[in-house]
Amino acid sequence: MGVERSVTRWYIQRDIILKEIELLETKLADAPADNQRSSSEKAAADVPLQLAGAREKLVTLGPCPKPMMG
Repeated sequence: MGVERSVTRWYIQRDIILKEIELLETKLADAPADNQRSSSEKAAADVPLQLAGAREKLVTLGPCPKPMMG
């Protein structure tokens, strides 16, 4: 039971990080098309740093503790 729990937890964490990366990549792609430059300009400058941080979390997470069978 303990192995199944750790594998499930790993998959959940991985999905959360992948969704975060997808969201940040979408923000990064939409940023140049945005003509309004105000306080969102500062937030847009942080997106590449957040994206790098999310990718680092994915690398740090590492491989699945034990591959699921079947």
